[in-house]
Amino acid sequence: MQTTQEVTDVAKSVGLEAGGTIMDSLGGFMTAIQEGVGNYGLKIVGGIVALIIGLWIIKMVMKAVTTGFDKSNIDGTLRPFLKTLVGFLLKVLLFISIAGIVGIPTATFAALLAAVGLAIGGAFNGSLGHMAAGVMLLVFRPFKVGDLIEVDGRLGFVKEISVFVTILETFQNKTEIIPNGTITAGTITNLTTVGHLRVDMPFAIKYGTDIKKAKAIVMGVLENDQNVLKEPAPRVAVNNLGANGVELLALPYSNTDVYWDVYWDTRQKIVEALGEAGYEAPLPQRLVTMQNA
Repeated sequence: MQTTQEVTDVAKSVGLEAGGTIMDSLGGFMTAIQEGVGNYGLKIVGGIVALIIGLWIIKMVMKAVTTGFDKSNIDGTLRPFLKTLVGFLLKVLLFISIAGIVGIPTATFAALLAAVGLAIGGAFNGSLGHMAAGVMLLVFRPFKVGDLIEVDGRLGFVKEISVFVTILETFQNKTEIIPNGTITAGTITNLTTVGHLRVDMPFAIKYGTDIKKAKAIVMGVLENDQNVLKEPAPRVAVNNLGANGVELLALPYSNTDVYWDVYWDTRQKIVEALGEAGYEAPLPQRLVTMQNA
């Protein structure tokens, strides 16, 4: 039988071996960490520095691009889209370069971008539809910046056509931001394409009054109005024979920027001129006959 001293010596020997194994494992782990930090630390620092410098360079490049667009003859409709596209491409190239500096294989990084792209595409399916619609608007160009258009029940001047939305400024100085998908899914009315608009103004006079004189009065108002175009020439015509009077129609043309001036102010001038000439608006009339009992 082993003595107590021998058992104690064996236990100490086993404990020392276990302790040595643990210390060796810890030492190996710390060595691996140090090697990893030594191998990748400088790369990570280099990647961060490259990111900061790259973003600064992109900022300078975008300023130069903006200045170049302002001095060039590039259509204002395309400028926001091209600026967004250039900025996106520069940032993609920057992140690919940083991945190479850090040590991520290009193929792995491309696969990661593809996976992220698919995930984003699934999450923003509707937004991608608006982007596709924006590309269609820029390619087919049913309108451009500065045009007066009516879309989705909104009337206003086009201020910007971006990748996802189109921005309108209404006559009430409201800013309407409309998704491009909504625009391409409906009817687009461009009031600027021809270059001028016809403002239809119906009015009526009583039966039995002088129609020729009324037409001459209204024509005089149109010819003396500085906001009414001389060419195409304005016209006054009989539009309909109503139940209570003769319905006439004034047909002046105007530029888009003074459309509402003609619509409101010229209409008021017509009403005032007819009133001064003794013309009264036809009121509903009802003939009542009495029968003898």
